[in-house]
Amino acid sequence: MKRRSFVKSSLLTSALGGLAPLHSWAKGTDAEAKKSRQEFYELRVYTLKTAIQQQLVQDYYEQAAIPALNRLGNKNIGVFTEMTPTGITKIYVLIPYKSITDFSATEEKISKDAVYTSAAAAYLFAPATAPAYDRIESSLFRAFTHMPAIEVPEKKARIFELRRYESSGEGAGKKKIEMFNSAGEIDIFRKVGLTPVFFGEALVGPLRPNLTYMLTYDDMAERSKNWKAFGSDPEWKKISSMPEYLDAKIVSHITATFLVPAAFSQI
Repeated sequence: MKRRSFVKSSLLTSALGGLAPLHSWAKGTDAEAKKSRQEFYELRVYTLKTAIQQQLVQDYYEQAAIPALNRLGNKNIGVFTEMTPTGITKIYVLIPYKSITDFSATEEKISKDAVYTSAAAAYLFAPATAPAYDRIESSLFRAFTHMPAIEVPEKKARIFELRRYESSGEGAGKKKIEMFNSAGEIDIFRKVGLTPVFFGEALVGPLRPNLTYMLTYDDMAERSKNWKAFGSDPEWKKISSMPEYLDAKIVSHITATFLVPAAFSQI
């Protein structure tokens, strides 16, 4: 009887022992799958001086750039203006790429698209006396592993918030990214109703090191309600009080810009 119990116990232990590596393997493959799906994002910010420039840039994206990028397989391109501009608005353009190779190849591919070059002529060849814009500021981001691709919200009237977190050094910046990815900050966002569109680590661009992300709301009242819920969430309080995640150590400056999508924006 004792021998039979011992054999059963041994078999059960062996079976359970085999599950642990299987579970670890599943977690590992899930992480690798997310990494393989990581998108790259180009964020262009156009500085404009006149309403004519604003119209020219918007026409360029609606009639030339977005259709051409879509033909290449680049989807979910966002075009936004500031919700409360001071003077002539800036235009923000978010372009996702499937990989860094996709990003590097797109300019050459699009330049060979005859339909694009014809539709884009007024923008591409605007005279020096009447340029299409003042300047373009571009940044390149790599998606976070915990949110490897853009999530396009339901198409309806809404506002967007673009948030940039600058850090005092690369190590601090990586720690803040870890806080979103591994410590669960993105999951808490979702739980309290904060709806993310993308999260990205800046690889190239101004004000590095920084991470930038976008949230969307029905209106400012919903924003206030959901951020209040986030601030009082027990899980958030626990994470944000950990010594390695204190804001004073890992975030040096936060910038928030409120945006509205153009009528033709795909986000």
